[in-house]
Amino acid sequence: MSKPALYIAGASTISHQPTFRNPGFSAALGPVGAASALINPDYKEYIDAGLLRRMSKVLRMSVACARDCIAQAGIEQPDAIVVGTGLGCLQDTEKFLNTSLTVEGLLPPTSFIQSTHNTMAGQISLSIGNHGYNMTHTQNTLSFEHALLDASMLLREGDRNVLVGAADEHIEILDDIAGRLGLEAASPLTSGASFFILSNENTGNALGKLADVYTCGGTGSIREEIDAFLDRNGLRAGDIDLALYAGDSVHGAASNVSYAALSGVYATASAFALHYAADVLGSGVGVRNVLICNTLRKNNLGLTLLKAVEA
Repeated sequence: MSKPALYIAGASTISHQPTFRNPGFSAALGPVGAASALINPDYKEYIDAGLLRRMSKVLRMSVACARDCIAQAGIEQPDAIVVGTGLGCLQDTEKFLNTSLTVEGLLPPTSFIQSTHNTMAGQISLSIGNHGYNMTHTQNTLSFEHALLDASMLLREGDRNVLVGAADEHIEILDDIAGRLGLEAASPLTSGASFFILSNENTGNALGKLADVYTCGGTGSIREEIDAFLDRNGLRAGDIDLALYAGDSVHGAASNVSYAALSGVYATASAFALHYAADVLGSGVGVRNVLICNTLRKNNLGLTLLKAVEA
């Protein structure tokens, strides 16, 4: 049985592509290059200058996207904040570890405090003065999908608006680690943050509907899992107008696009794919059903189904 749809009332992404406050960006993106850089907005529009100096890259991205989303949705406060991250605040983690090697005696606590995975959700909460439910999910490449599942349950239990998103950052040592481990990604390692306001009602500004989310670890047959997921939503592969994938494409879909090629590789890049899908659905180009298939890590499968508002 299909679940009641949830509405995307706001979406914001900072990435290596011109995604921030740029409706219709999905029509103009090409593959991200190895020399690409993060496209930063003017963070002073969203964060107090005093706080901005003490924030790392991933915290700035997260707070700016969160505040932009809330403004788009036209709400004062979300009922809850749910964040997914694969590796957390790496820049602060690296700073804390380097300090522990060079400083004798007591270590400055700031980098340690800001290195924890739940710092992003906490900083967003402090920034907007939110005292509601605050949760961080970290499940490797399925962190964002688990954040979506949590947000979906909150909305179906009575919350009206939930801020949900994901962020991960690239630091130079990741390239060194990937080289030492012999990991060869088809796209460069990048940074990205994407946040959304999910609502249980459409107030007229919804970009699309979140129909269903599914995760599976240690999956055997990806194709069988996809077929079963679509079947429980009353669809077949041929009903999917656009499949966004990282890893394996979706057999039978009308169109396949590698979102990893557009976003670059980071643990929660499927959040970038969700904004891309919402942008396509909101553009009114005739796309009705979008499936995001996340197999960035071969044994982890994340499936997210989105529909056009009128579908």
